[in-house]
Amino acid sequence: MLAALLLADGWIVSDSDLGGVLWERRPPATYQAQIYTYASRLRGHVHGGARITRCGRGYRLEREGARFDLDDFCQLTREAHSLMRTERIAEAASRFRSALGLWSGPALAGVTDALADNERPRVDMARTEALEGRIEADLRLGRHHELVGELTQLVRAHPWRESFRAKLMIALHRSDRQAEAFETFRAGCVLLREQLGVDPGPTLRGAHHAILADDFAPVLP
Repeated sequence: MLAALLLADGWIVSDSDLGGVLWERRPPATYQAQIYTYASRLRGHVHGGARITRCGRGYRLEREGARFDLDDFCQLTREAHSLMRTERIAEAASRFRSALGLWSGPALAGVTDALADNERPRVDMARTEALEGRIEADLRLGRHHELVGELTQLVRAHPWRESFRAKLMIALHRSDRQAEAFETFRAGCVLLREQLGVDPGPTLRGAHHAILADDFAPVLP
């Protein structure tokens, strides 16, 4: 229930929605009374200016000055993207690292499957995008040698995500491993065509063309 209220970001969560995520969409007849009890118990554990209030036929968690790790993560990634746009790459890399450092394991561990199914995809996507941002910043800072191993693992874990494969190609190329860079592109094309019946998208094609032309943004000192 606490996770559902936090993820609502200040919006009211109705009793029926809470019942759905707490009891896997099959709430018992007494679910409203049980939710009332849970809310009462939670109020004894929420501090730092936060409070849980009854609003109509639902509940809202007002955080005021209380910290929430996902909110901190989102704020840090927004700052990092802003720094990237103004070419303050080293500062952006540091912000991305701070944001990713807030993660201690899989998101929403221990909640019901219903809540995880609803919310985990967007949370995981935010983490993946922050990871891509950090890797992009590290490439701009000339850390390509350090990135090859990490990106190789990411491509294996996310074979359909072309951005990771494209960044691995660039890191390999800058590490004077051109043959491996082109093989990474070829393997991606085969995978996409055989498994999905599609050609590589602009991100992967763009990395391939950039390697052929050796046309990249300059590495920062």
